[in-house]
Amino acid sequence: MARKQQHSEQSDLPAGLGKPAQRALASVGIVRLAQLAAFSEREILSLHGMGPKALETLRQAMVERGISFTQSAEDA
Repeated sequence: MARKQQHSEQSDLPAGLGKPAQRALASVGIVRLAQLAAFSEREILSLHGMGPKALETLRQAMVERGISFTQSAEDA
């Protein structure tokens, strides 16, 4: 019998995040909010399927957990 995934591998992305945005994040291996801290908002927004509404949903969920996006060179 196959073993269930460990909790750390399960997604904790917001429930209100649309399927296209979820697929966009999965395409670069992102399944947890903490992983987003390695990316800038600009990088995430550039993913196919990611829009301003999804980005705002992610930003709010990250703020609630004390996480933030990294600053890109263009934003500095």
